[in-house]
Amino acid sequence: MAYFVIETQANGETASGILTTHSSEGEAEQKYHLILSAAAVSQIEKHGAILIRDDLRVFKREIYDRTNPEPLEGSE
Repeated sequence: MAYFVIETQANGETASGILTTHSSEGEAEQKYHLILSAAAVSQIEKHGAILIRDDLRVFKREIYDRTNPEPLEGSE
């Protein structure tokens, strides 16, 4: 079984995606979290990651969307 991790980045009208392929779920999870750790501190408007299995089942997805900031839970 193969696993895919897609890194997404978008600033205004410019967008890109980077696909990596992994032979184990653990390696794919590692890459997914590595992307999100960089996205947490990046200045890119929308920066995220998607983890997909080769049958296109989406395991996880997360995005840091700085264009529509939502307050953190308990900060109101």
